[in-house]
Amino acid sequence: MTKQAQELLALARKLPESERAELAAQIMATFDGDAEEDATEVEAAWAAEIERRLEGYLSGKDKAVPWEAARAEALRRLKKE
Repeated sequence: MTKQAQELLALARKLPESERAELAAQIMATFDGDAEEDATEVEAAWAAEIERRLEGYLSGKDKAVPWEAARAEALRRLKKE
């Protein structure tokens, strides 16, 4: 990393978390010209997934799982890898 980049990083680390997050998002957007379009597609996909899950839960097809059980299962699966 260049000295200039190191200095910018040092300054960025002093920013509040919300401003660092916005700065990071803006920097990442420079790598992909269609970042805003991609973000819209991702948001639409998440909205559809949330609707699908909510419908499954409300219809009784899907059951809620307590956080502790979901976390334990996720950790168990991670340990297998």
